[in-house]
Amino acid sequence: MISDQVVHIGLSKKPDERADHPTRLVCVRCTPHQKRGKGHKKGGGQTGPTSDGVLRIVTDLLDVPAAVIAFLYEYRWTIEVFFRFLKQVLGCRHLLSTRREGIQIQVYAAVICCLMLNTLTGRKPTKWMVTLMALFLQGLASEQDVLRELNRPDHTGVKLRAKEALWKKLGY
Repeated sequence: MISDQVVHIGLSKKPDERADHPTRLVCVRCTPHQKRGKGHKKGGGQTGPTSDGVLRIVTDLLDVPAAVIAFLYEYRWTIEVFFRFLKQVLGCRHLLSTRREGIQIQVYAAVICCLMLNTLTGRKPTKWMVTLMALFLQGLASEQDVLRELNRPDHTGVKLRAKEALWKKLGY
């Protein structure tokens, strides 16, 4: 941790043109990042601006310890990946309730469904698998449809190895 301070954000020197609430700036030491342009390794692409080794987190959480704010930010991608999985694979794009209890039930049910599919099939649940199970439970897909899908060979590892071999062949 480098610093933790309450600041007023905004470019204007006039107080009425700045944020009307206190803002906290937490500075944390991080690994510096060098910007790499297109053409770097597999596929290239922009990788973000160069970092000076200081992560600046601006928040309105004044009563939370700075270490907790830094910890939450460190795990932001884990949280993003979970919600992406919840929305895209498990089909929870819309909330069925706006109450806290309703949201909890919806999330718990989706995660339990995912765990059951994984336990019963031994595979990572996919969007199609979740859709197929929903169709089966509604009576719109037969048991043979489900068994046919479960018995399909999983070529994920083969495809990944072929892709890696291609990149090696191209010199990346």
